[in-house]
Parts: sequence; structure tokens; C-alpha cells
Amino acid sequence: MTAATEPCYRGRFAPSPTGPLHFGSLIAALASFLDARHSGGSWLVRMEDLDPPREEKGAARRILSSLQYHGLHWDEDVLFQSRRGDAYAAALDELDAGGHLFSCDCTRALLGPDGACRGRCRERQGQLAAPAATRVAVPPDTRIEFIDQVQGRIATDLGAHVPDFVVKRKDGLDAYQLAVVVDDAWQGVSHIVRGSDLLDSTPRQVFLQRLLGYPTPGYCHIPVITDGGGQKLSKQNHAPPLDDHNAAANLRAALAFLHQREPPPALGTTGEILAFASRHWVPGRIPALLSIAAACP
Repeated sequence: MTAATEPCYRGRFAPSPTGPLHFGSLIAALASFLDARHSGGSWLVRMEDLDPPREEKGAARRILSSLQYHGLHWDEDVLFQSRRGDAYAAALDELDAGGHLFSCDCTRALLGPDGACRGRCRERQGQLAAPAATRVAVPPDTRIEFIDQVQGRIATDLGAHVPDFVVKRKDGLDAYQLAVVVDDAWQGVSHIVRGSDLLDSTPRQVFLQRLLGYPTPGYCHIPVITDGGGQKLSKQNHAPPLDDHNAAANLRAALAFLHQREPPPALGTTGEILAFASRHWVPGRIPALLSIAAACP
């Protein structure tokens, strides 16, 4: 393929507004931003606000403000998933027309260890009581393989390990796995750089992409930062919010976590640091680990 015919690079960062941006989120945002900028591509921000009970009032605004403080400016309007219900419904209709969906009223106690229904509801569709989730059926012999830019070859026997998974929740909310696939395709996302905590979601998303006839983006799963006890730094674990007034130091610490070249001390602004980091971005320097314990700035 010649350079003139290569598809345009389109990357994205997709936070959930369940709290302010923390250092672990900054690492993911920075990695996806630098990968896009180094490739001369576009960088998008999508707000994954699909779960109102878990959202924190004002969190979306604070996340976007923190990104701007750190010089991470997006190229197009922010997409809010809460406004995309019609698109998800259309995808569900397409999957249903293909015979891929079934309803499930299993309680947590009845589900398998992997959260799957494992055939309990497939043969009793006319007997199910509300509320019920909508699941996609995965044929037993389904195997998903892809090459991750950092983690290498990933192969998952999806039909054995996750024989069915939820695409619309019992409470009527659209499920993450479906929404992210629909929106990545609609936005033309070609490359996804994100934390390794989402690596086990990728085979499910690739499966849905194939059912819906969507292209599969390139994937790059970077290590997540953990505390001394091995817990992922996250909003659920009460990770402290970023100090936006210490943005330059935060960027330097995130670059060090990603094993990237250290910007010279003379570069003091976020713009200077990001310009340097974009020119010298080398994904191959990122450790092929799922998590790394590191101190927050």
C-alpha cells in the first residue's frame, strides 16, 4: 500500500465521567494523543456517559478541563454516548435480524464464573420474565486473534470462555461492549491506545465488529499503573485527582512511566513537552506488561 492510499490515522480517548481525571487516566490519554500526533493523525475525545447511576456531577466538564490544562487538545467535537441511543438501537436491530441475540433473566447467582448465561435462557425465550438483559450468542468454536502493538499476539477462545455476553443491560442501559464498537466505527477510529485493563474486552469487541461488518482498528494496550498493594489506580479505588496547576510535571511523570525519552529541562510548557514527546514517541519502548507499580506525581 502506498503512502497516498494509506488510511488516515484516527485515535481517541474515551473516559467515563465517574470522577475527575487521575494520573492513570492521564497516562492513557497521553499515550493515545502522542500515538496520533506522531502519526500525523487526528485525536478525538469521547465521553462514555452510559451509566448515570455511577456518574459524578460535573465530572465530564472537569475531565475536559484537565485535558486542556495538560495541552491535550482534541480535533473534533466531543462525542457523548448518552446522545447515541438511536445508533445503538439500530445495531441491536441488525444483530437481532441476523439471529445473534437472545434475552436472559439470569440473576448473578445463576450466571457462570465468567458472567455468562451458558445456555440457560436460550431455549426458554417465550418464558422469560422481565427484567431481562440482551446477550449476543458466541458460537462454541469462535476464536479471536489479533496483534497488539505492545502486548503482541493475543488469541482467545471466545466461544469457550465467554459464550455469550451482554449488549443491553437488564436496567435498559446500553452495554459498553456494543456502544464502543458502534461509536468507534461511526467515528472512523483506526487505532485504539488504552490501558491493559480493557484487554479482555477486545476479543468481544472484535467479535461484534465482525458481526456488524465493521473494520477492526489497530490495538495497543499499555500497562496500567497500580498502587503498592497491586490495585489499579482508578476512581473506584479513590485515586487522587490530578493537580492541573502542575501539568508540566504530570506530563513528565507520565512519559517516564511509558519509558519515553525525557524532555530536556529547558522545555517548561506543556506545549513544548508535548511537541518533543510527539517527535520522539516510540511505542516499542513501552514495557509489555499488564501493570506497573509506580508513584504518582
